Amino acid sequence: MAAKANPVPSVWARQPSTAEQPALSRAAIVREAIVMLDADGIEALSMRKLGARLNAGATSLYRHVATKDELMELAVDEIAAELTVPPPDSPWRAAATQAAASFRATALRHPWLSLVLGQAGLAYLGPNLMSYSERLAGLFSAAGFPEPSRAIDTVLSYVIGMSTTEAAWLVTVARSGATEAEFIARLMPAAQQAAAGHDHLTDAYADAAVHAAIDPVTLRDEKFSYGLDVILDGLEMRLPR
Repeated sequence: MAAKANPVPSVWARQPSTAEQPALSRAAIVREAIVMLDADGIEALSMRKLGARLNAGATSLYRHVATKDELMELAVDEIAAELTVPPPDSPWRAAATQAAASFRATALRHPWLSLVLGQAGLAYLGPNLMSYSERLAGLFSAAGFPEPSRAIDTVLSYVIGMSTTEAAWLVTVARSGATEAEFIARLMPAAQQAAAGHDHLTDAYADAAVHAAIDPVTLRDEKFSYGLDVILDGLEMRLPR
């Protein structure tokens, strides 16, 4: 008789097949996977490599985590515990800004996170992410949004998109062995040459070169804040008067 198929392809939709062993728990597996993900990215993570780091065979890992996809679900939910949302009685706009900043900071600490969330074909169902979503829903509902989930989706889409680009940029910089300012200084002559003949791009690159050479971190912060303000300006117009 064929094995009964899992109706939802999610680690949260099935019961663990065996009791966890103290020497190799699911929590220990997830913690080590996050270390590998932070260091080398999604492509470098495999059950075989993870087992070697834990001094366990891949078969032992499969007793706790059925697939790499399940492992990624667990890792995402573990990181979600780092996301903060102010209480629902906080001033809405300031609280939304803090929540967005927390997500961005977390995504930059874990550069793979935004990429995984951006490509997710299934809503993550872990307890930490559910708690995070509930707190956001409470904040936006208390603000008076008639459709809080749509407002939340709009903010998160912006934050995830910006964080994905920013995290990828920082990974590229880190792999170069240079500081961010040094990397920009190396890149800018080629960028300015490519922009030659395009007036608007030439001006933009010239301005970016000046600011990035002085303080690239502040420049990234300002870019993120500008876009977030635009998003919140638009959402604020939809609040009941």
